[in-house]
Amino acid sequence: MRSVRIAFFAVPVLASCMNGQAETKGQTDTGQAATTGQVQITEWTVPWEKTRPRDPYVDASGKVWFVGQAGNYIAHLDPASGKFTRFEIEAGTHPHNLIVDKGGKVWFAGNRNARIGALDGSTGKSTIYPMPGGSPRDPHTMIFDSKGDIWFTAQGGNAVGHLDTKSGKVRVANVATKNARPYGIVMDKKDRPWFIQLGTNKVATIDPATLAITDYSLPNEGTRARRLEVTPDGAIWYGDYTRGMLGRFDPASGTAKEWAMPSGTASLPYAMALDDRNRIWLVETGVQPNRLVAFDTKSETWVSATPIAESGAKTVRHMVFHAPSRTLWFGTDANTIARAKVP
Repeated sequence: MRSVRIAFFAVPVLASCMNGQAETKGQTDTGQAATTGQVQITEWTVPWEKTRPRDPYVDASGKVWFVGQAGNYIAHLDPASGKFTRFEIEAGTHPHNLIVDKGGKVWFAGNRNARIGALDGSTGKSTIYPMPGGSPRDPHTMIFDSKGDIWFTAQGGNAVGHLDTKSGKVRVANVATKNARPYGIVMDKKDRPWFIQLGTNKVATIDPATLAITDYSLPNEGTRARRLEVTPDGAIWYGDYTRGMLGRFDPASGTAKEWAMPSGTASLPYAMALDDRNRIWLVETGVQPNRLVAFDTKSETWVSATPIAESGAKTVRHMVFHAPSRTLWFGTDANTIARAKVP
């Protein structure tokens, strides 16, 4: 597939601090935009170096929120102006993930201090929700259910939890398999959470009322997946990080079907998202530059492959699809926030 690059000339960015918030202004598009098969990727360099910006989420106003996991901050990008705004949070939090509710409150996972925080973007103040008894210590990835409450995984804590956003109550369920490492989590159309277990070849669902966990073993014992998606037909899709496969698992029959990733066993599929046309998008992190690839679940074929050419990305760990703008958003270990416009 032929690749076309469109250059946008970058200008230096300047940082200033105002009321505890750091703001940076620059051009809308820094560096280059690369297009392949009608996919256009644009990256913005985050002004705080080596802070691992990740897990962006678009709010109702169009601001793109993200965490600085290594920099211990919450920030947002205004794609129209290229301006970054930073909010300092409690020392030692090292946020891993964030999501934004309908009211604009930014919820973040405290990956090293056993809590979930809620940031008010207008005041910069955070409300803290500690884990019961300090466990699990490492909230990892979060997702909203239809009530606006939060389900989350804890990789090192080997648990899955639920936060009632109205009362602040946290409930936790431990995973039976030792070192299962619960990782990615999604909601199905019946409002049930599904999560993948990186430390084993299992996917699971949890009963919202009882917190009972039901495990499903994927057919290949060597499967190790980081992320998952669920299509409207109830099928669970996963990217096998170790074997370089995309898989579709049917919980009703217990059967699975797999397709080799475009880069094969070298692909290391990591970030993953489902768009509004039932296409699965994954980032192949085992190749440099990383490649954004798409699989059409209807035709069961790979339909797109685009290098993340400006920065190379190093590694893309999580990705979300923003339906109103038909864009994918992700952070890279090359210290950028990226947008992919998809056809």
